[in-house]
Amino acid sequence: MRDEWIRVPVGDDSARWTTRGECRRVLLVAHNVTSATRLLDVVGLFRDDLRVQLLATCPGSSPFRSGLPELLHSLGVPVVPWEQALELAPELAISASFGGQLHELKSRLIVLSHGVGYNKKLATPDTGHRTPDTGAPVFGLSREWLLHDGVPVADALVLSHPDQLDRLAAACPEAAGTAVLGGDPCFDRILAARPRRDAFRRAFGVRPGQRLIVLNSTWNPTSLFGDGGAEDVLPLLLSRLPELPLDEYRVAVVLHPNVWHGHGPGQVRLWLDGARRAGVTLVDPVADWRQALIAADAVIGDFGSVSYYAAALGTPVVLAAAGASVLDDGSQVAAFVREAPKLDLHAALAPQLVELLARGTAPAGPAELTSSRPGESAGLLRALFHRLLDLPEPPAPALLDLLPLPVHQPPLVTAPVRVLAHAGKDGTVEIRRFAAPRHEPEGHGTAHLVAHEDTLDPGTLALADVIVRHGTLDDPRLDPPLAWADHTLSRHASCTLAVQITGPTTCTARHRSGANLELTSLDGLDPATAASALLALGPATGTLTVRTATTIHRVTVAQPR
Repeated sequence: MRDEWIRVPVGDDSARWTTRGECRRVLLVAHNVTSATRLLDVVGLFRDDLRVQLLATCPGSSPFRSGLPELLHSLGVPVVPWEQALELAPELAISASFGGQLHELKSRLIVLSHGVGYNKKLATPDTGHRTPDTGAPVFGLSREWLLHDGVPVADALVLSHPDQLDRLAAACPEAAGTAVLGGDPCFDRILAARPRRDAFRRAFGVRPGQRLIVLNSTWNPTSLFGDGGAEDVLPLLLSRLPELPLDEYRVAVVLHPNVWHGHGPGQVRLWLDGARRAGVTLVDPVADWRQALIAADAVIGDFGSVSYYAAALGTPVVLAAAGASVLDDGSQVAAFVREAPKLDLHAALAPQLVELLARGTAPAGPAELTSSRPGESAGLLRALFHRLLDLPEPPAPALLDLLPLPVHQPPLVTAPVRVLAHAGKDGTVEIRRFAAPRHEPEGHGTAHLVAHEDTLDPGTLALADVIVRHGTLDDPRLDPPLAWADHTLSRHASCTLAVQITGPTTCTARHRSGANLELTSLDGLDPATAASALLALGPATGTLTVRTATTIHRVTVAQPR
């Protein structure tokens, strides 16, 4: 095993090879991807500090180790095998979880929370401690997790609110002296990024008139994504999503990293393949979930920290799974779960969302209890780190990394789309689109079927009134839009309109009558929606007025240049 030990910047003969060998060493102890993301929140507090060398290690105690090597590799600091880490004597170790042989580390240890405080009950893996009277102990807030041979494992246990300190003192008074109120760096990064909400919404492809609904699940058999509760919530919820009109709702899914890496990203994508083809986006559980939360208009969630953070931002939250059996009754999350509205999965989804959005509020508890020092965690934690390192703080202000702007993630709907189009006497066309081949939407108007060239079932193309494809005008793989459209119309007799989406607000269309037209939305309307309005009114140049729900859009229709 020693053959796998690193030799630089630590190791038996590291002094020969290390360029900056006088640095204080800070060991980041990452149990899994979830805890590693909370360590990433604070790595920036060591920027520009030439006196500190970061190292990383994994104790191997978590069952959720998939994805962690890649994440640590992307961090770009030396990764030390756990056995070697136990032989080192770094000046400081920082963990965002318990478990493993943390008590054997030969350094001072700081433990950060990897959620909104400590709320869930979880048996310790080493003892399986569970009694008929008390059940599993509260993770991170009980003797079983906090003490080893009666001595606190951590030199400093970072809490975000005095309420957590009161619970700690009651549950494990031996560890109360290690508590430090240090705020919540994860929440502070969210708060700092709120001014960029509009940019985040554009990044997730939210168009004017759309509401972004985030579906969120923690890991656990009783979570929204789990199948171990009184009722399997996920298939019921997925069956309801096609009820939401495409131009009124944008749906994104934020799953706990333990779901992604416990079952495998490929398996998660397979489970949600139908939803993805209907335009639902799966959000990166490390890089982009906070940006999605900031961008959201409402959250359908459960008892996890993400739903709690959403409520702390004032975003309306409705719970599809309550998880009462795994929560500590005295925790702030348990109180939130008791107060938050619950989703009725046996009733129509859209009216419940309309009511939730109209109410527009969240329970007050999360905003008050997430952090007692909002916006201050950077200064508090950097001071703590350097105090335990026996180093003076750098003169520059302590600042957390900004949340990056996600890559553009517009929905790509390749499922068949049923469209209801109603032309009013004033020339306005009302459009309602539903991404489900077997969903029959309610409403008035003339129905037509839109199929994407990349549809999973090619047989749908033979039935479609409109066939669309996506491709920019300069894509060398594609033939010109009108040549493709002409071929498509000749191949599919039922098709009246062939449309190439050439940009976020533009498309080129050929009508069976022979008309060639370019459509440009003036205010962000989906070009596919504009094409359905054109089909309803007929192929004429000018300006289309399109209504989706209560939003009015303008679309110019012109001859191709």
